[in-house]
Amino acid sequence: MRLYAREEGPRTAQVALLIHGWSSSWYALSPLLPLLSSRFRCVAVDLPGYGNSSELDGRITIPRYADVLANLLRELTDQPAVLVGHSMGGMTCVTMALRHPQLVERMVLLCPTISGKLSTYINLFVSPITMLERFPLADRITGALEPYTVQITDRLMRPASFSERTAITQQEYERLRADARRPGQGRVRAECYRAMLHNDLRGRLAKVERPALVIWGAEDNTVPLRDAGVVADEWRNADLRIVPKAGHWPQFETPDVTRRYLAAYLGLPLVTTRLEDSTTPAAQVTQAAAFLAHSDIGAGLTLQQRLRLAAQLRMRSFAAGAILSHGDDDSSEMIVVQRGSVEIWSKPIDADPSTQMLLANVLPGQITGEIALIDGGLRSAELRAGEEGATVLLLRRDRLVALSVDDPALGNAVIWNIAAALALRLRLINWQQQMLAEQQRAASRNQQSAVSSQQ
Repeated sequence: MRLYAREEGPRTAQVALLIHGWSSSWYALSPLLPLLSSRFRCVAVDLPGYGNSSELDGRITIPRYADVLANLLRELTDQPAVLVGHSMGGMTCVTMALRHPQLVERMVLLCPTISGKLSTYINLFVSPITMLERFPLADRITGALEPYTVQITDRLMRPASFSERTAITQQEYERLRADARRPGQGRVRAECYRAMLHNDLRGRLAKVERPALVIWGAEDNTVPLRDAGVVADEWRNADLRIVPKAGHWPQFETPDVTRRYLAAYLGLPLVTTRLEDSTTPAAQVTQAAAFLAHSDIGAGLTLQQRLRLAAQLRMRSFAAGAILSHGDDDSSEMIVVQRGSVEIWSKPIDADPSTQMLLANVLPGQITGEIALIDGGLRSAELRAGEEGATVLLLRRDRLVALSVDDPALGNAVIWNIAAALALRLRLINWQQQMLAEQQRAASRNQQSAVSSQQ
């Protein structure tokens, strides 16, 4: 069949498949394309029967949509993709993750349909017209009357779709309205309405293995917030965010907030701080996120939080004995050892290397340089790669600050973990000093006892 898609971003990058909702087209997710295409190969499709795509043969169901898009992904890439879905497109994403989990890495869902039951408002005022559109004659009559009833349609649809304080522009609104009333798609709209009702996801979300960011408008009067309660109860890998001053279209109504959540979750350039060099490969982010679960800095973080944190790290490898940082270097980076080890050496006295002493070994999962990260000051010791070399993850101070601004809960958790690791290290140093003092006192007593015996 023929599928139309808007494609943006590097063709060699990981695929991000954007799936619109009921009575819509690829344009429904267009506000996200500039951000997502900075890292992903974005493919925003027109679902079968919508926009410029051909219709399915036979009855439309959400699993059939999911299977068609799964076949599309297999043609586009041999790697798992990121799915971004709005409304019915969100339901399609979850269905794909249940039926084809190997094709999905993670998801971003905007006001997704979960139960398939739309709001009472939609059911009372919109669904009767939609169900009539199943019949070709009624569809033609509805289309012919549309130019004369547009004001009535607007008054019915705006409260269902947008918040009272919506920031959507008139041009954007008119394009969305045109998609919703595109001639010749009445049967598709009616069948999709029924398809959502017959694809209730309640009781199945616990089986979804892939993580997801779920964004919901606080004033959504199309897919009611009761569906968000199902997500909160059943889906442990879902990060649910409720957005004020947004209805069913947060990507148009509160674009800055929506993009900021996406940027933090997918490891894209952070909107508020414009860190434009945030280009860590997606596979590396996933690998680092798994490693962070067993690290000092990642202790207690959820998978979604570790993915966000990993996206802000930079990986570097050093040969055995290579110097990572000199004492007194002006540095504000913290180091997380991933493989090998990092040795901490005292600063030389009078520039004499022979006066340096090995103070500690930093092993995989442990951190060093945390003080310079927090205060932005100078290094207090020299850092060298250990005997087997070292692969490390670097966190810059400006990225930690940006993370704290965009995701305060994650920023606070990271800072807490840094403080806890630092406190543990100080207690260990104090214990070692106490042991050394005890050994010195014991040696002194033994020496005094030996002198007394000789006398």
